[in-house]
Amino acid sequence: MDRPRFSRSFLHPRHWPLWLGLGALWLTVQLPYRWLLALGRGLGACMFVVSTERRVIAARNLELCFPEKTARERRRLLKKNFASTGIAFFEMAMSWWWPRSRLERLAHIEGLEHLHAVTAQGQGAILMALHFTTLEIGAALLGQRQTIDGMYRQHDNPLFDFIQRQGRERHNLDSLAVEREDVRAMIKQLRKGRAIWYAPDQDYGKKQSIFVPLFGIPAATVPATTTFARLGKARVIPFTQRRLDDGSGYQLVLHAPLEDFPGESEEADALRINQWIEQALRECPEQYLWAHRRFKSRPPGMPKLYPKRRG
Repeated sequence: MDRPRFSRSFLHPRHWPLWLGLGALWLTVQLPYRWLLALGRGLGACMFVVSTERRVIAARNLELCFPEKTARERRRLLKKNFASTGIAFFEMAMSWWWPRSRLERLAHIEGLEHLHAVTAQGQGAILMALHFTTLEIGAALLGQRQTIDGMYRQHDNPLFDFIQRQGRERHNLDSLAVEREDVRAMIKQLRKGRAIWYAPDQDYGKKQSIFVPLFGIPAATVPATTTFARLGKARVIPFTQRRLDDGSGYQLVLHAPLEDFPGESEEADALRINQWIEQALRECPEQYLWAHRRFKSRPPGMPKLYPKRRG
């Protein structure tokens, strides 16, 4: 995709409320980092009260994935998760607008040598990530050290889309945004030896998925990681990130590339990926996007796992 360009239409009065909101957010994120963490927790507490549907979905996911925990433990985890989601709102703005030097001080990156070894051989790398609440800032921090491309879905609001892409791509001056549905472009970039951020942990429906267990539950899982790795002749490097509890920043870990991948079948690969996802989520459950209906698609004859949406 082409680089985002400013349009005179962004100055139309219909965009003024968004400009005002973005301006207020820009001013807010000039505050010290620990203040922003506190503000984020407060925002998360408000969201916990008013975002009923998100709370119900997240609570249901925690119930499904952690049945061994008591109801009180899951309630405590749920509140921590909303606090993390509130912090993510300010982390998004930090990654878009903070000076590079200020962001760099928060980065604690491990395993970058794995990515360098793959790209040095001229191979593409699939950075297999997850939808943690720290997704935005994690990609920005890694992008300051290594050029990465990303799967991208255009936002409905053209002004917000411009601000979002401009904020994301400033960390990678030669990075590319690849449309999520553009498989050819993804494979082409991998064959060029590019590194591409990709997360296979969401439910995209039965049509393009296969059912394999996740936390013991049949989960609609896209086999695209296998397709990209095979056709793009690329290595798969698991990538995890977490916000550190001591307020010192973020730990980003690039793990060793998956061996013998692709494997014998798409089903075996998808199961292997889901097992890795489950392990990663058990290590840092409070920072994951549990408000996504991960188990909304069900095998034929199996009951729905979420309550019907209101309205």
